[in-house]
Amino acid sequence: MVPVVPRIDLCGVGKHYGGGEAGVTALEDVDLRVEGSAFVVVLGPSGCGKTTLLNLVGALDIPTAGTVRLGGADLTRSSQRERREIRRHTVSFVFQSFNLFPALTARENVRFGADVAGRPRAREVTEEVLDGVGLAPRGDHFPHQLSGGEQQRVAIARALATGNPILLADEPTGELDFHTGVQILVLLEAQTAAGRTVVVVTHNREIARIADRVVELSSGRIVTDGPPPGGRVPVGDLRW
Repeated sequence: MVPVVPRIDLCGVGKHYGGGEAGVTALEDVDLRVEGSAFVVVLGPSGCGKTTLLNLVGALDIPTAGTVRLGGADLTRSSQRERREIRRHTVSFVFQSFNLFPALTARENVRFGADVAGRPRAREVTEEVLDGVGLAPRGDHFPHQLSGGEQQRVAIARALATGNPILLADEPTGELDFHTGVQILVLLEAQTAAGRTVVVVTHNREIARIADRVVELSSGRIVTDGPPPGGRVPVGDLRW
């Protein structure tokens, strides 16, 4: 059972790196609220601030202006220890580069997620999520013995093994072919039906067509926010 999903709330958020003429503004005056289970796509080109936004929501970073809240927790004022606890029990990441431990098998990588989150029945949870992503027969294989799509499914399984209610995915199909990318999107979409909030950042406009909500960024600012133009479509309608 997925815990109640906390509200994501960004108010006047800015993120600046450096100072003077060498300074870079990654985000500027961003307001965003996401409530309940939803499939949200943050869309935009490289360098528009998508990953920075994801890192702020996921308690990996703090803004230089404004506030970021997850439920009742103000991440802007939280200590490193408090943010670490949020990452353990509230948010989970799926990275484009998979970030699997090369010396651990698929099963051990997934078990790591359950253990870090302190899940009871970690062994059983591990087997359940491996089976859920269709990799139970490949559980004893190491990452280098798996295809890119299989590695991404292990990464998703590890995130699901935490039991956390918010799943953040950074370009999860960027390294994959179309067929495998669609399989990954089906898995992510299913998490919304299971009660989670899923936030995917991507430059691929086609992926935005399956979202409940599309937030488009340009030069660090939100330029549009709403349902996909023309309405949401099934994953099977995607083409790229």
